[in-house]
Amino acid sequence: MLELENVHVYYGAIHALQGISFRVDEGEIVTLIGSNGAGKSTTLKTISGLLRPKEGRMTYLGKDLTAVGAPDIVKLKLSHVPEGRRVFANMTVRENLDLGAYQRRDAKGIKKDMAHVFELFPRLEERQAQVAGTLSGGEQQMLAIGRAIMSQPKLLLLDEPSMGLAPILTRQIFDIIRAISQEGTTILLVEQNARMALSVADRAYVLETGRIALSGDAGELMNSPEVSKAYLGGR
Repeated sequence: MLELENVHVYYGAIHALQGISFRVDEGEIVTLIGSNGAGKSTTLKTISGLLRPKEGRMTYLGKDLTAVGAPDIVKLKLSHVPEGRRVFANMTVRENLDLGAYQRRDAKGIKKDMAHVFELFPRLEERQAQVAGTLSGGEQQMLAIGRAIMSQPKLLLLDEPSMGLAPILTRQIFDIIRAISQEGTTILLVEQNARMALSVADRAYVLETGRIALSGDAGELMNSPEVSKAYLGGR
């Protein structure tokens, strides 16, 4: 479904991604783990068109994404839930969700997906008239994911969905991620909580300073002494 080949990205003189290559197959949850500054968020921003690679190639559903801008990438059913949620703080929950469907014209389908979002996140239905900036961090994360679902993504990019959340809310968010996957949406997940990410993923890639250091089955990496020591608090 998605493949990156030898992708290089720079922030000015900083070589942020140094020739990374990986793939995401349809129906998978694939996670990118690594320390702060490893290039995880940069990778998602590059895939969604917010950054442009200087070298390399990205293909999605057979289409070359390398020179495609972010507005056109959204039309390809690829949605990005950014780090920090980035909800529209002065708009209501309902208005934020409506904006997720701004490119759609199927009124019945939009209504159906809105009901589905409220089924996944009952708290959003209760607060649909509430201004988004007054929601808790967990509720804003739910809203950011719900807004992405409203665009009917085939591939969902999730950047640090558990950041700043209490453990009980983190578990709830990851339960929802599993449910979204089981409904057929492919997911590329960036997550600081490596243990939680590996517990839901099919495959994983470990990024270190802009390069992929390890890759493999998520369960195998969970049990890897090297990964355990570096990212899971093991010895």
